[in-house]
Amino acid sequence: MAEIKERLIEYFVEFNAISIIIVLVAIFLFIGFTGLKFFTNVNPLDFFLHVEWNPSAGEWGVINLLVGTLLVAVGALGFAVPLGIASAIFLSKIAGERVRGVLKPLIEMIAAIPSVVVGTFGFLFLVPLMAGLPGITSGLNVLTASILVGFMALPTIISISDDALSSVPKSYEEASYALGATKWETIKNVTVPGAKSGIVASLMLGFGRAVGETMVVLMVAGNVRAFPTSLLDPVRPMTANIAMEVGEVAKGSIHYQGLFAIGTLLFVITFGVNTLGDWIIHRGVGPE
Repeated sequence: MAEIKERLIEYFVEFNAISIIIVLVAIFLFIGFTGLKFFTNVNPLDFFLHVEWNPSAGEWGVINLLVGTLLVAVGALGFAVPLGIASAIFLSKIAGERVRGVLKPLIEMIAAIPSVVVGTFGFLFLVPLMAGLPGITSGLNVLTASILVGFMALPTIISISDDALSSVPKSYEEASYALGATKWETIKNVTVPGAKSGIVASLMLGFGRAVGETMVVLMVAGNVRAFPTSLLDPVRPMTANIAMEVGEVAKGSIHYQGLFAIGTLLFVITFGVNTLGDWIIHRGVGPE
């Protein structure tokens, strides 16, 4: 009876895993098939090399949207990486068990906050604060979006980095102490280098999280399709562009297909980054 129960559980788990894969493939095929139709009407070089996205004028360049997306994502990492890695070091090597037991669940709860709530907070509080700073004409810009998206990427970076730091063999640290190194010297020269693969993976997964964010950038990035030249410029990332325009286009039109082409590009970027990050975690490869 026990063997039958175990076999049923095994089949159930396999069925769910296969179902997820089938759904993922189906989504990609649906988005990709519709997106590829776009290139029967528009030269792929115009899409990937032209700067301006202006469907009403027949301009289908994705560069300005792509650069806006990458600026927000890189800016988010600039905000989240120092804070995330420092928090992971504190949790894994400095905080006591009681403090860790309180902080770790609170940090992971950030991932459960709806993005619309974060976007609303940013729009009502952070945007006016940024607009009041010298030299900033509008709080709706890349920098504001980067701070909020970086905040949303923190749980991923902290959790994975914490696990990586905690998995460094204790014997490495004990050997460092035996040689006369202080706690901070050990963390800097032994623990962090020993966990670098997991830390690199956490950054990549955080980057993928930032690239795919929609609601926050829709609310606070400015929604301007012009090519950005600084972190203080308003932008329209690819996710925001799809959300804003998909409800206004006729199904099957070139504009409709173009949005799916953007979605396919976005899917490939996020899937590639997340897959590489997951591979790094499991293979343990990283910069030497």
